[in-house]
Amino acid sequence: MDMEIALKKNQSFRLSVELIDRLKQLAKRQNRSLNNYVETVLLDAAYHEPNAVTLEAMEEAASGRLRNEPALNLSSVEAMEKSMGL
Repeated sequence: MDMEIALKKNQSFRLSVELIDRLKQLAKRQNRSLNNYVETVLLDAAYHEPNAVTLEAMEEAASGRLRNEPALNLSSVEAMEKSMGL
């Protein structure tokens, strides 16, 4: 089996004590090391850009255009579909 090993390089960053403490808490919640957690967050930020549909939905949600729409009935899938007009 041919497996590629990602090359890694040590890099230092200056971060506030509060941020480091918060990152440690978040890493602990996921049973990860601080290094692994920070690397995962950075990879997600660097390589996972929302597509056009997601960007449009985010813009619509932020605009408040849906505030006057009736709330969805989430009691069941059928009720949700009915409240969506499907």
